Amino acid sequence: MRIVVVGTGTIGAAVKQILEEHGHGVVTVGRRSGDLQADMTDVESLRALFAGLGSFDAVASAAGDVFPAPLAQASDAQWADSIAAKGMGQINLVRAALPVIADGGSFTLISGVLTDERIPAGTIGTTVNHLVEGFVKGAASELPRGLRINCVSPTVLAESPGYHPYFAGFTPVAVREVAQAYLRAIANPITGRILKLHRTDG
Repeated sequence: MRIVVVGTGTIGAAVKQILEEHGHGVVTVGRRSGDLQADMTDVESLRALFAGLGSFDAVASAAGDVFPAPLAQASDAQWADSIAAKGMGQINLVRAALPVIADGGSFTLISGVLTDERIPAGTIGTTVNHLVEGFVKGAASELPRGLRINCVSPTVLAESPGYHPYFAGFTPVAVREVAQAYLRAIANPITGRILKLHRTDG
């Protein structure tokens, strides 16, 4: 398969590696890095990306910034920028690719542990993650042409120790495990699933 991986950071690089190990062709996309460039906050940028890409079979998103702050101090810009980047950015990624992705193709988006767990100053992250996961669950029943959509929800990465103090008591996950979840979503006939790489108390 030819797979578009959006996001060139720690997760995106691991997803690229594991897909290539399994024989897939990968095109990487970043704002200023990767094989091609596009801005997820600009739907026209995404439409131009996919219009010029040629044939492809899957899109994997490992991108989307959130700008956290305590609820009472969070600015309009922090809310709007977070929704635009990780929320509508991923939704528009699907919408822009939808007319041109191959029949039977798939989309894999990313949310995170804050959908299910709470941390200080985490309300923006929780809200945006619910937006992404709600979109995946709803879109799964509406996608045409045998297309599928899933979401990977990791906890804090073992490879990102700078974030560990914000996730006190959370067990970090290795980025390789997160990349395995992307591979599972792309290679298997599942749709509408949230693949969780974290433990919660239910």
